[in-house]
Amino acid sequence: MKRRRTTVLTLAALLGAALTALPAGPAAADEVEQVRNGTFDTTTAPWWTTANVTAGLSDGQLCADVPGGTANRWDAAVGQNDVTLVKGESYRFTFTANGSPAGHVVRAIVGLSVSPYDTYFEVSPQLSVSGDAYTYTFTSPVDTTQGQVALQAGGGADAWRLCMDDVSLLGGVPPEVYEPDTGPRVRVNQVAYLPSGPKNATLVTGATGKLPWQLKNARGGVVAHGRTVPRGVDASSGQNVHSIDFGGYRGRGDGFTLVADGETSRPFDIGTSAYERLRLDALKYYYTQRSGIAIRDDLRPGYARPAGHLGVAPNRGDLDVPCQAGGCDYRLDVSGGWYDAGDHGKYVVNGGIATWELLSTYERSLLARTGRPAKLGDGTLAVPESGNRVPDILDEARWELEFLLSMQVPAGRPLAGMAHHKVHDEQWTGLPLLPSDDPQQRELHPPSTTATLNLAATAAQAARLYRPYDRQFAAKALTAARTAWSAALAHPDVYASDSDATGGGAYADADATDEFYWAAAELYLTTGEKQFADHVTGSPVHTADIFGPLGLDWSRTAAAGRLDLATVPSRLPGRDGVRRSVVQAAGRYLATLESQPYGMPYAPEDNRYDWGSSHQVLNNAVVLATAYDLTGAAKYRDGALQSMDYVLGRNALNISYVTGYGEVNSHRQHSRWYARELDPELPDPPPGTLAGGPNSAIQDPYAQSRLQGCVGQFCYIDDIQSWSTNETAINWNAALARMASFVADQG
Repeated sequence: MKRRRTTVLTLAALLGAALTALPAGPAAADEVEQVRNGTFDTTTAPWWTTANVTAGLSDGQLCADVPGGTANRWDAAVGQNDVTLVKGESYRFTFTANGSPAGHVVRAIVGLSVSPYDTYFEVSPQLSVSGDAYTYTFTSPVDTTQGQVALQAGGGADAWRLCMDDVSLLGGVPPEVYEPDTGPRVRVNQVAYLPSGPKNATLVTGATGKLPWQLKNARGGVVAHGRTVPRGVDASSGQNVHSIDFGGYRGRGDGFTLVADGETSRPFDIGTSAYERLRLDALKYYYTQRSGIAIRDDLRPGYARPAGHLGVAPNRGDLDVPCQAGGCDYRLDVSGGWYDAGDHGKYVVNGGIATWELLSTYERSLLARTGRPAKLGDGTLAVPESGNRVPDILDEARWELEFLLSMQVPAGRPLAGMAHHKVHDEQWTGLPLLPSDDPQQRELHPPSTTATLNLAATAAQAARLYRPYDRQFAAKALTAARTAWSAALAHPDVYASDSDATGGGAYADADATDEFYWAAAELYLTTGEKQFADHVTGSPVHTADIFGPLGLDWSRTAAAGRLDLATVPSRLPGRDGVRRSVVQAAGRYLATLESQPYGMPYAPEDNRYDWGSSHQVLNNAVVLATAYDLTGAAKYRDGALQSMDYVLGRNALNISYVTGYGEVNSHRQHSRWYARELDPELPDPPPGTLAGGPNSAIQDPYAQSRLQGCVGQFCYIDDIQSWSTNETAINWNAALARMASFVADQG
């Protein structure tokens, strides 16, 4: 299932301003050129500008004076309509552009000039004064005669001058072949292996026979050696590969490399310290995702920003948010919480599963034989609440829990006790855009059964975990959970619409059976009440095989309930069977891992990698880790540890999907405020941020322009424009935090 639809809308519907036609004149065209008069030799026609832009000819270019003080890229634009596009045809989009003063970013798009104003290709280069030539290819997903080419130049505080020339959109050209730089053919976990854990690597080679390998320390000395195991063609990458097992080496140190077939791997450590850091960095990510609070530079150097969505202009804020038109006659204060992903939306269903996983990370530390709760204790995360004698991970999760509670429909209103599905902008915004600079009206979207049960589940879980620290908050959470449960029983099939995707993701899910099971499980584990035990044991989910190839996610939540039923002590009838089901699922994931030459417990049907595949690998590893906690069997521990290798560099692209970890790592994730790729004044994502990873559907225009025909693991590109392969998200980082904490505990 698609996580969400994030088409960025453009132009007339978003501008709210009249388009001003430039002086008319003759237009040039040929049978393959779709842009008329892209050279501006004698006229600017038929190009238009928004009403706030003054443009004309200057030295054979179209030069436009762009005003300062606009909020969005499309607030100031130059474009041409009535462009013909043919579905499936490849186009070369070229232009030259320069800006004065230097450093401004322009958003160049090919899209639809009428509603729903979809974007088919976009790119946002930073211009220099001397001018630059840009060339891109993409494939049109539609047939239309109402296409549009535009350069959007708004969103800046200061006025500047944009000049453009040689704009061309040629049809029928061969698509550009994107060949990523995958570096050395020896693929390793670029961060660290545990001294007492498995150590595996993958060699890409045309050889069919065994090859020698050597493990070298930082000084170049050979400390271990052996021979590779040929694995044939790996379906997930289309590569011929060998496996390398150097787990027999138990030494420690930094800067190891693996040498095979004339190639030397990227360096890695053997030790535990990197995972102690990653445990904390993956959790520190949430502070810079917070809404409704200024981010402090002393706590996150380089990431300070004003509070977002508190009603300070140009924000309209989350303090007094109305429903969508016709949705309700009340307004709610829904400030706080975490921004969900690369946009400014806040979603109860994704916030729910993310909060559960953080709370479960802490709960595991209390219950598991290798758990170390002090590592998640007060003062570990450097958050504003540090020093209050509450574990920092609970302080961070509470920031989201308070938001989730605020989304509950008030008593006396229609659907009282249910939870609004989401809150976000009325229209999509562009990149980059700090939360404090978002000018859009915020809207509450209708309640849904799935959101209500996410609230019930996480609030019930919170009630048992916060009780030692804040009995009043724990009681409040349990009351909200009970209220939500009753409301969901009364309204069991109120679902979010898949079409509700303007301004924010839809997060539609038309089956709440798994959410009912999860919520009942958490309510039972907290209260011990028979009514909830009966719902758990009577649910068809309880005995179903719920651990599929894709792993748990916001729309597949039954596993959340099953894992907690297996690990949190209770008197549930048949609990031994619940525990066995987790161990059996771990056995299947272990078999998958062993069948994959890149060593991950993830093999989606038809090799079609799903949205957020990197976190799905990690959540399948969570099942392996839980089986180890239940049984103490080393094979499950080793499988969980080995799963981290894929995310940290042992993959076909030879890239770590975690920012700041590994010699080559993802650091251009799709985000409106971690946007250094577009604005050098903004930062890259903070260390410990997980990228979504390969996604075979490549829904965004940028990925479609570069990744057509990609195979499995190659359906990824580390670029801020690729929201379908390279976004950041709170539920994805929760899986990383949970697994990093588990691995650190094994040290």
